[in-house]
Amino acid sequence: MSLAAVVIGRNEGQRLERCLQSLKGKISQVIYVDSGSTDGSPDAARRLGAEVVALDMTRPFTAARARNAGVAVLGDGITLVQFLDGDCILRDGWLKAAQAHLKAHPKVAVVCGRRREEQPETSIYNTLIDQEWDTPAGEALACGGDALMRLAALQEVGGYRDDLIAGEEPELCQRLRRAGWQIWRLDAEMTWHDAQITRFGQWWRRSLRAGHAFAEGAALHGRGPDKHWVAETRRTLLWGALLPAVIVLLAFLWPLAALLLLLIYPLQLARLARRGGLNWAFFTLLGKFPEALGALKYHLRRDGRIIEYR
Repeated sequence: MSLAAVVIGRNEGQRLERCLQSLKGKISQVIYVDSGSTDGSPDAARRLGAEVVALDMTRPFTAARARNAGVAVLGDGITLVQFLDGDCILRDGWLKAAQAHLKAHPKVAVVCGRRREEQPETSIYNTLIDQEWDTPAGEALACGGDALMRLAALQEVGGYRDDLIAGEEPELCQRLRRAGWQIWRLDAEMTWHDAQITRFGQWWRRSLRAGHAFAEGAALHGRGPDKHWVAETRRTLLWGALLPAVIVLLAFLWPLAALLLLLIYPLQLARLARRGGLNWAFFTLLGKFPEALGALKYHLRRDGRIIEYR
């Protein structure tokens, strides 16, 4: 199996250098796709031996388009592609474990492993993201931005969907699974991730982007047998938009009813806290508000502009 890597990033600085250094001696071809960096990232990538593709920034940027641009310049004979975000570091032993799984399971198109936050103690937001990455091992519905894929399977379904501003990996995995392929998460260390989310506004915009992804994913594939992201979109709109709107309306018409309905939020908080702790419960419930705004943004204003949080 001939192996290449496609790394995407913009203004990642030293994080990109550490990312590319983690690939040295492990990958036959490294492609770095840059999305308008102003910090010298393309030159740094060239010094570290990567082939650099400068994304055309006159068109709306998406991570999906960047990954497709990297795949488009892969050399002959490449059969596997390790996708990696520029703020991630590949862990030793991952490629060996991932390739062995693909070799043993010919119907598996994508393997991913354990993505960990490198500094979860830096902020409550980093801690929450570290918890988010901790999903069960085994056959999965989707992967994240870091994953090893069979190039033939990726090409069979037409690659990533260029116009998605978020949620491009689950959408790709949806099409792969419909084509008969499988997605697997291994109980193996894959990458360190450096979120660098230290402010509430960053977390809010990240949650807003998630809501946009839910709504767009449901619009694209929600009518399929597995109802892709339909439940997530409904929960987001219920807790973050519909219930607040009803409470505000009742506050003018029937204040006591509004107060009683408002009590559903602390009850939900208590229910979630039993499952994942108070911090996780609080931010999960609070996150429904920016998620709802993101979902509404998709339905009301589809401008194709990426939602950035850093």
